[in-house]
Amino acid sequence: MLEDWSHEEVEVTVAAYLDMLDQELRGLSFNKSVARRQLHAMLNGRSEGAIERKHQNISAILIELGFPYVRGYKPLSNYQRLLYEVVRDRLLVSQGITDATRVRAEQPILEPPRVADLLDRLVERPEPAEQRHGASIIADRPPLPRPRTNYLEVEASNRRLGLAGEEFAMRFEAERLWSVGQKRLADKIEHVARTRGDAEGYDILSFEQSGEERLIEVKTTTFGRHTPLFVTRNEVAVSEDRSDQYYVYRWFDFRDDPKLFLVPGDISMSFALEATQFIARFE
Repeated sequence: MLEDWSHEEVEVTVAAYLDMLDQELRGLSFNKSVARRQLHAMLNGRSEGAIERKHQNISAILIELGFPYVRGYKPLSNYQRLLYEVVRDRLLVSQGITDATRVRAEQPILEPPRVADLLDRLVERPEPAEQRHGASIIADRPPLPRPRTNYLEVEASNRRLGLAGEEFAMRFEAERLWSVGQKRLADKIEHVARTRGDAEGYDILSFEQSGEERLIEVKTTTFGRHTPLFVTRNEVAVSEDRSDQYYVYRWFDFRDDPKLFLVPGDISMSFALEATQFIARFE
């Protein structure tokens, strides 16, 4: 049985992963299998599966720290504290990764991606985050300093990106209703975020084939399928009050190859919600 990963093994594994992430953020091509084989030669007999799981652990840590992850490495939590510390420390000094992530998060969508059939973009929603049995090794330890900026949150506030996703969702809904012979309902779809503002708790008013209302909140990211969503208290409340009509439409990989999954119902029942901001009032 192999011993726990040494500090040297963790360091080279994190370095290899962040090199792939840097190339992906800059739009450069790379081969994950080749990178994994090269890394294997520097480790103490670790299997391909063990390296894959360690890369998945790094994905989970990056999301926790507010960074994107390498596509294809589904986040896997319950990682060793040493791995968290090495990833965090490298991000704190890795200006290249930070700059590339900032540029990607803030970059506006100047021209929408070219997609002929939006209905063909629909995929299954992700399964709940994969967990190992038992508590996380870092669960009961004091929190460590994090990089100052959450770039996933920065991207979530990118208005042009959000608007582009909403316009794609409007087109998707029109095509969906047209495909079932409901042109009349398709003509009644309303871009609520534009006509009424953000107070309604959803972006688009559409319809079921039966004519019942469908309330759609659109969330768009240029990063991967497992990138967290940022929702408002109002959106959560409306999704609870009108759970039988409410949907979250999640666009991901939006800039390169847009794909969409749908999450119906009460947001609090489908997502693990974590408070990221507080209102501080004088007492």
